[in-house]
Amino acid sequence: MDQIRIKELVATSAIEQEMRETYGFREFCMHCVLRHRNHDWGDLCDEDWKQNDWAVEHEERLLSTYDIPKALCIGYESKIWIITEADRSVTTILFPSDY
Repeated sequence: MDQIRIKELVATSAIEQEMRETYGFREFCMHCVLRHRNHDWGDLCDEDWKQNDWAVEHEERLLSTYDIPKALCIGYESKIWIITEADRSVTTILFPSDY
């Protein structure tokens, strides 16, 4: 499968703030975006992983989830989500609580 084309990458204000305040968090997020582009959906269950694989072929919305390493010490959040809209116009990095 080809990489997912990301036309526009955005992040919620909470993600942007964490990127400014927590050393290494920006790099973690960018690494996760690369994984998402390459069809590595992160810490999803098998059923959701298969749903994303299907969604790539049928141009549907994609959702990946990645557990935040404990070494980053964010505390109130344990994972990030990356969502690419069905039309591939935008990919958003967010905390589940931002949804």
